[in-house]
Amino acid sequence: MSRHTATRGYIAVDLGKTNCRLRLATDASSVEVHGPGFPGLATAGGADLALAAIGPLLSSLEPRDRADVGQISIGAAGADSDRESAHRMALEVRERWGFDVTVASDVLTAHVGAFEGGAGTVLIAGTGAVAFHVGSDGHTARSDGWGPWLGDEGSGRWIGQMGVIAALRSADGRGPRTSLEDDARTLAGEIRDLPRVLTGGGDVARSLAAFAPRVLSRARAGDEVASELVDRAVRHLALTVASITGPDAPVSVIGGLTGDPDFLTRLLDELAHRGLTRRRPSGTSLDGALLLAARRDLPHERYAIRV
Repeated sequence: MSRHTATRGYIAVDLGKTNCRLRLATDASSVEVHGPGFPGLATAGGADLALAAIGPLLSSLEPRDRADVGQISIGAAGADSDRESAHRMALEVRERWGFDVTVASDVLTAHVGAFEGGAGTVLIAGTGAVAFHVGSDGHTARSDGWGPWLGDEGSGRWIGQMGVIAALRSADGRGPRTSLEDDARTLAGEIRDLPRVLTGGGDVARSLAAFAPRVLSRARAGDEVASELVDRAVRHLALTVASITGPDAPVSVIGGLTGDPDFLTRLLDELAHRGLTRRRPSGTSLDGALLLAARRDLPHERYAIRV
């Protein structure tokens, strides 16, 4: 038995490709800290990159608060794609900090949080895009989430990339004029410098996703090219959900793109048009990670890694 087993405190981590959020929850306190994300466990050196993202946040916690913690539960991008890397990360976390460790995909913890461990489909629309369904009988299904070069259609990366392409087509005269060209010039200075500006860093998907807010803003302002891109993104996301969801299953939508009210309205309208029923998420990925740490009777249990 772990020396921490009798304690009642937990640390939950939502480790995504853009942000890392950590919440410490004990009987005496609740603290939340944020930091940058990482490319995913399935990338080269993913376990080390995950530890580099989590470590500073753990170190920022007061030692007296950490002393009351028995378990850490981590929802990490790519944990379902590379379980070996996820297990290696879990062992290293236990070795460094001494906690009992639970690791699962950030998609899984998002679902647990959204439905409090129950059935339904969660759509995560952020830098990437994926839908995950859990039936009342424990049956699971996933759609998309194939990463920036093979899928994630309708995601923030997809919107940003399509917006950049539209801007370049506008600049060349190969496509219709769009105000996104002006945004691209502002971003890069010279339009010819845009590829270097967007692809010169270590995380191209995140750089492209950073252009998505400009596309959403131009769509709200009436730019026809931007508006069509947003409509296409909404259709992609709705299809992702519909491909694994029956009409009676509730759908919860989360992720960074839902912070744009106009985009969320378009998406919810499209889901309703397809006969899908929206349910407001009961909680966040952090809530899901906490619940997964505390309970082992959920239908999600088979996908959790515990050390």
